[in-house]
Amino acid sequence: MIEVMEPGPYATVQDLGRPGYAHLGVPRSGAADAGSAALANRLVGNPKSAALIELTFGGAVLRFGQGGWIAITGACCPVRVRGRAVGMAGPVWVPAGGDVRIGMPTSGLRTYVAVRGGVAVEPVLGSRSTDSLSGLGPPPLQRGTVLPVGSTGEPLSVDLAPVAGFPPDPVVEVIRGPRDDWFTPEALDELCAEPYEVSSDSNRVGVRLTGRALTRSRQGELPSEGMVAGAVQVPPNGQPIVFLADHPPTGGYPVVGVVRATDLPAVAQCRPGTRIRFRLSETQEATGPLDLLAYHEWFWTNPISA
Repeated sequence: MIEVMEPGPYATVQDLGRPGYAHLGVPRSGAADAGSAALANRLVGNPKSAALIELTFGGAVLRFGQGGWIAITGACCPVRVRGRAVGMAGPVWVPAGGDVRIGMPTSGLRTYVAVRGGVAVEPVLGSRSTDSLSGLGPPPLQRGTVLPVGSTGEPLSVDLAPVAGFPPDPVVEVIRGPRDDWFTPEALDELCAEPYEVSSDSNRVGVRLTGRALTRSRQGELPSEGMVAGAVQVPPNGQPIVFLADHPPTGGYPVVGVVRATDLPAVAQCRPGTRIRFRLSETQEATGPLDLLAYHEWFWTNPISA
């Protein structure tokens, strides 16, 4: 088991989320940076569906009741095991009774801690994810929270992965629509003309941005319709919101565009004050260059032998 001695500013349990329940009003949830989470599980030999710990702004201390392998990915933080500095993005042994201290990230926002066997809290609707919007799943971690650890028969990885770097001012591609016709013809050019700043009101539901307000060409509101992670929703004040993992299943504000799935982890790693620049995608297909999640998937199906 793992005892949370200090949770840091905000810590939750996450996995792949709850797909398939949107028609019942249940958000998908899951890790905000799916690529970093999947890579952490890969490094300790877990299936990619295993639950792990997501830390926002680091600052956690975890005590292990029995020895176990861990891997830490995502936002780069100083990490110490029993007082000894260890690296990220590789398997690390924690002896029984050992403390893992994770400092504040030097870049990025969210850090992932995978333990071999996975965090084995009780699933709700097939997932162990904490959903900050609906309240489903385990509550956010607090001092004194005890997390059970499962078992796995998968072989332990011998991989070392590159430590992810997050650009201070990311440029993300956005696919036009589906409701860009609710805005003036210049709105998408305005969205991409100048960077937007990440607001401190951002959370796992969405990244709120401040900058040039987008102007609508239609009045009134849409009937509620389905939403997806990456949707750039624009409320009446014209300031965009990029939906993340805990986004509501439906919404009534028009969506001017959708961030490509390959760029969404970079958005999820943006801390308040980060400046994001949008670039209009030249194609409408949700494809993109090889990213951290694709890197993980390739190694998952092409394992490296010792």
